[in-house]
Amino acid sequence: MQEFTTARHTATPDELWTVQHTPVFTQGMNGKAEHLLAPGVIPVVQIDRGGQVTYHGPGQIIVYCMIDLRRKQLGLRQLITLMEHAVIELMQGYGIEAYSRADAPGVYVAGNKLASLGLRVRRSCSYHGLSLNIDMDLSPFARINPCGYEGLKMTQLRELGVHSSIRNITDELVHIMRYSMRYPEFSVTNDWPLIAADATTRG
Repeated sequence: MQEFTTARHTATPDELWTVQHTPVFTQGMNGKAEHLLAPGVIPVVQIDRGGQVTYHGPGQIIVYCMIDLRRKQLGLRQLITLMEHAVIELMQGYGIEAYSRADAPGVYVAGNKLASLGLRVRRSCSYHGLSLNIDMDLSPFARINPCGYEGLKMTQLRELGVHSSIRNITDELVHIMRYSMRYPEFSVTNDWPLIAADATTRG
């Protein structure tokens, strides 16, 4: 992401990358060590996004958003809102009431956190993105204060009664994001999205 952002120019298409990670805790630039309670054997990686510590692992989809904010005429807060609303719209399709919070970025269901956000903007271009818990082992979240909030409980689609495949859910989310971010044309690379717009998508 850093290399892509450094190398891109005004004509470089925006890209959305969808991935799953092996188990890892990531600590944002302003992350406080006190929020790492007992990471154990799971590695802790310092990264250059905003926010505190979170967990990534199999069964959680991550959408990395490489977007030229100046070209899209978006501010950072607008981008965060679009990302949150995309997850909320996805949940509405499954009959689940999800919502965002002004005091803590992300998407929540009944007080529990379903999706987390963390971004960095450089040269007016964003990278990093959002993570959505689908069908994963949530126990590592108990080893941290998720996103810096003591006692914050996490949830996932499986616990909310959604049993669609990770691939289908990812496709649905990217489809919503593509339209909400006004990308009428796009291409997909690899066997299934990442999704991009204005041009390219890697998955």
